[in-house]
Amino acid sequence: MRFASHFLLNIYEYLVLYVGLTLLGAMCLLWTPVAFILYPLVPMSQGRALGRYVITLSFRFYIAILSMSGRFSFDLKELDLLADQPSLILAPNHPSLLDAVMVISRLPNISCVLKAELLNNIFLGAGARLARYISNKTVRHMMDMAEDDFSCNSHLLLFPEGTRTTTEPVNIFKGSVGLIAHHVQVPVQTILIETDSLFLSKGWSLFRKPPMPIHYRIRLGRRFDPPQHTKRFMAELEQYFRDELVNGSAFYPTNSMPMQPEREL
Repeated sequence: MRFASHFLLNIYEYLVLYVGLTLLGAMCLLWTPVAFILYPLVPMSQGRALGRYVITLSFRFYIAILSMSGRFSFDLKELDLLADQPSLILAPNHPSLLDAVMVISRLPNISCVLKAELLNNIFLGAGARLARYISNKTVRHMMDMAEDDFSCNSHLLLFPEGTRTTTEPVNIFKGSVGLIAHHVQVPVQTILIETDSLFLSKGWSLFRKPPMPIHYRIRLGRRFDPPQHTKRFMAELEQYFRDELVNGSAFYPTNSMPMQPEREL
């Protein structure tokens, strides 16, 4: 009986994983032709608002489906405190591909810095362009686009590590957060993402099933004033994350689970 229960639970977890990914992919594909057509036709402000609203709604629906499965749990309520705040640069640590999904799912007026190649991605490109997400092709481009975007009282999501974490607790930080914050004189709100799983971390296959259930919690960290000295600020920011994630009240440390292949059915 125990073997049968474990076998059925394993099948259910595979269904949760694959149905969830299929649903997210389908929503992106369905929105792609609509966003592609709307991009040149609607005014920039309306297209930006609509594009961001649809992305937020889609990500929120995806998170809700995973939560209802009972195999994922998300504690994202602290993000709601930012919804009515003036413009901020949101700077989270980056343990997995779900990080941007979780943050954007709670904040409809948010821009995101993307790798330049993602703007041509069949799943994400058209929607990201309509939402006026920002390419990371050059630092000057990011600064100029961010300055323009803040005029609509938006937030900017930018990961200081530049890529998903490969060295606990965080990678060495890039300088873009400090440069943009200094250029536009906007505060930096740190966001601490905690999980008990390496699911969708760097090197994790999209279709590899992790041990479940998986838990995520996002909490708001310190808010830094716009920096006057970029290098000094980035060193302070990185040290803050290292201290907070190692010595703080870490909910689910990511290094608690070794990266081992999951046994297949």
